[in-house]
Amino acid sequence: MKNNIRVERAILKITQQQLADLVGVSRQTINAIEAEKYVPSTVLALKIARSFNKSVEEIFSLEETDL
Repeated sequence: MKNNIRVERAILKITQQQLADLVGVSRQTINAIEAEKYVPSTVLALKIARSFNKSVEEIFSLEETDL
């Protein structure tokens, strides 16, 4: 699953740690999601999207291999 969390963080000028604090996870979790090594739970994906004031679909997208 692809995501554009890094881009959205840059727009808001927030760090991985600041995003992690907003959604209640560790900085390492945010790093793993950004690196596409970890797929977040539905609840976490919703929290991340909400922190950017965007829909989940604007932050996350499926890849061909996910279908």
